[in-house]
Amino acid sequence: MDFRFDIVYEYAPLLLKGTLLTIWISLLGILFGSILGLVIGLGKMSPKRILNFPASAYINFFRGTPLLVQVLIVHFGVVPAIYGSTNSIIAAVLALSLNSAAYTAEIYRAGIQSIDKGQREAAYSLGMTNRQAMRHIIIPQAVKRMIPAFGNEFIVLIKDSSLVSIIAVPELMYWGKAMQTQYYKIWEPYLTAALIYFILTYSLNKLLGYIERKV
Repeated sequence: MDFRFDIVYEYAPLLLKGTLLTIWISLLGILFGSILGLVIGLGKMSPKRILNFPASAYINFFRGTPLLVQVLIVHFGVVPAIYGSTNSIIAAVLALSLNSAAYTAEIYRAGIQSIDKGQREAAYSLGMTNRQAMRHIIIPQAVKRMIPAFGNEFIVLIKDSSLVSIIAVPELMYWGKAMQTQYYKIWEPYLTAALIYFILTYSLNKLLGYIERKV
């Protein structure tokens, strides 16, 4: 195998920009997804069907359909319907956020329900309302248990962000494909992209391990 490092060197600035954009859209995706996921997760735990049914339907849809299909629907349907024309980066962030929300909703639900019911009952016996019990007793304990799951979701989101290259978002995989198209090479672009993804996810995994030990 004749590996041409000169090609990698030529594309290095573009690959760097693509990597930074990959990190940026993944961060926004997990941030907005976590906020929306909290609302959906609380809705699914609600005994009221008017809240429970839409939340469950949302989770089932986004977990039961391919992310690639969701990206295309958002890019060609949702964003143009809102803005009049599409924008690939906005579509990418929105699609990743909507998809992540379905998974983080389940993380919230599992984390909150893992706390012993006695904790809630003790809070009520002290005169706390349900909101106060959730804020001061339940959620602080649940967050510690959610950290590994949130970390895994962020790692998955970084890897899944490669799918948005199909709508011409100039992230890491986009420039890998551009390199392959220009030079008709396979090993150089895709091995380089794979190595960068590995460095990102491995570093994040180590950081999360450190945070878990501290918490």
